[in-house]
Amino acid sequence: MKLHDLHPAPGSRTPSRRVGRGHGSGRGKTAGRGTKGQKSRAGGSLPAWFEGGQTPLHVRTPKLHGFRNRGRVEYTPLNLAKLAELEQGTLVTPDVLEHDRLIHDTK
Repeated sequence: MKLHDLHPAPGSRTPSRRVGRGHGSGRGKTAGRGTKGQKSRAGGSLPAWFEGGQTPLHVRTPKLHGFRNRGRVEYTPLNLAKLAELEQGTLVTPDVLEHDRLIHDTK
């Protein structure tokens, strides 16, 4: 096989269709756009979000106020009187406090 033997596969390289180039081409005059209306005019394309005069989705939906702080630290209240009831010398960790039901929902 040599470089001059290489050819693209049949049908893979079709030329782009040239519209508006005479009646005989089959796509002359209005070039497939129809005769009248906004979309037949030059620059008459509608934005993708246009809904035909209906109130658009981005206007119908409510605004989202505020934000969720990803760095927020949740604190759990701890009763010091119940903490004093623990055995003397016990290492106080969240797991120990949860086991003794002094706090709950530790993550």
